[in-house]
Amino acid sequence: MKQTLLELMRMSRICRMVLATCLGSFILVIFYFQSMFQPVMRRNQFAADVCCRKGSRNALQELYNPTQSEFSSAAILHQGRRDRVAESCRAHSASSRKRRVLTPGDLKHLVVDEEHELIYCYVPKVACTNWKRVMMVLTGRGKYSDPMEIPSNEAHVPSNLKYLNQYSIAEINHRLKSYLKFLFVREPFERLVSAYRNKFTLKYNSSFHRRFGTKIVRRYRKDATQEALLNGADVKFREFAEYLVDPATQRDGPLNEHWQTVYQLCHPCHIHYDLVGKYETLEEDANYVLRLAGVGESLRFPTYAKSTRTTDSMTAQFFSNISSQQHSQLFQLYKLDFLMFNYSTPSYLRLD
Repeated sequence: MKQTLLELMRMSRICRMVLATCLGSFILVIFYFQSMFQPVMRRNQFAADVCCRKGSRNALQELYNPTQSEFSSAAILHQGRRDRVAESCRAHSASSRKRRVLTPGDLKHLVVDEEHELIYCYVPKVACTNWKRVMMVLTGRGKYSDPMEIPSNEAHVPSNLKYLNQYSIAEINHRLKSYLKFLFVREPFERLVSAYRNKFTLKYNSSFHRRFGTKIVRRYRKDATQEALLNGADVKFREFAEYLVDPATQRDGPLNEHWQTVYQLCHPCHIHYDLVGKYETLEEDANYVLRLAGVGESLRFPTYAKSTRTTDSMTAQFFSNISSQQHSQLFQLYKLDFLMFNYSTPSYLRLD
């Protein structure tokens, strides 16, 4: 009996030794893999988890740690724009009681280019048709070479591009962390008037006339004709402004993307955009993105027709036809876009 007990005790010591050895080996393996990934974790916080394609630097790395002298001054400019957005977000967060978490549905405006590791948030009326054309060239694997050969209606077909909300949560988080994220913005009221001119003054936009025009005429026009009620094709800017600031419109749901704020479309307080381009310096900023992505020599951003562009003086003319109260209400609606993207309060604005 005594011999049996001694044998059991010896076996127990052996088991403990084996267990300790296995545990020690497991810990060593963990430290080994940690040491492998430690250099990645020490990189620039904005370039974390970036795996270089084919041994080359990607656009995100080139933005934050430029190797070419031509990128250095641009990097300073865009750092200033990022700081402005971050400062505005902090101020807005401090004054707002609303807190929310983004859902995949909030990411439907973010176009993904896997090959060049880019994410672009498109904003209607800020050269988004040409940017979608460019993204189709970048993601088309040689199918397209000239953006302007792509018809404008093709650029807006959802299946021609891939959007961030089509990925799993883990894939979304990885791309938001690892890809260069950019958007383009425009003076808010110029963008608003541009949307009005395009959607309510051109005959070919009959779908917008029926969908929004008829509702606006019915709500805000006294003694409307039957034709106006039926077609909604002659909405006045004053009526459009009244529709935008009406609490009933807010209760109906989110604004249409063509006149929704950039803050609501691209969520810059939840998503850290690495680069904020401006419509006012469109070609310069757009081609900077393409150079960062390593395609600047083979692809240029299309030029745009300046003759038809909505200007500041044109915007002032439209605003002269609405009341001071509507000036104030519209400014409150788009105030965050003015602040975040460093646009001055327009001189023509009459604020109560």
